[in-house]
Amino acid sequence: MSVEILDGATIRDFVEDERAFNGTVEERFASLDTNCDGLLSYAEMAKELMSLRVLETHFGVDEVRMSPDELVQLYRGLFARFDHDGNGTVDMEEFRAEMKEMMLAVANGLGFLPVQMVVEERSFLKRAVERESAK
Repeated sequence: MSVEILDGATIRDFVEDERAFNGTVEERFASLDTNCDGLLSYAEMAKELMSLRVLETHFGVDEVRMSPDELVQLYRGLFARFDHDGNGTVDMEEFRAEMKEMMLAVANGLGFLPVQMVVEERSFLKRAVERESAK
């Protein structure tokens, strides 16, 4: 993990750079596709979905308490956002489209003012910062 300064434009520019964004998408997809069938199952995506930390509200502390069944429903719902055609798997195009939508939502949420943020190594946000720094 590292602390980085970024804003919405940094993320938006990264997403609009098809070569950089698609390369990152393809790399992440390949790392998740453990059986190399070109599709992501729920089991293959589960760890990635949990890494999104959708329940953390303050410095990594989960203030929301959910039952195991509620957590399964939450992560199944997140998986369904990626599985656009509802066939139980996520192909490369579904993955790319949802990652693009998520990244643009983060960009819109950040707006134009720079913020300091802790980002995971090799994450989409880290790649956006690295691309910006290389300019």
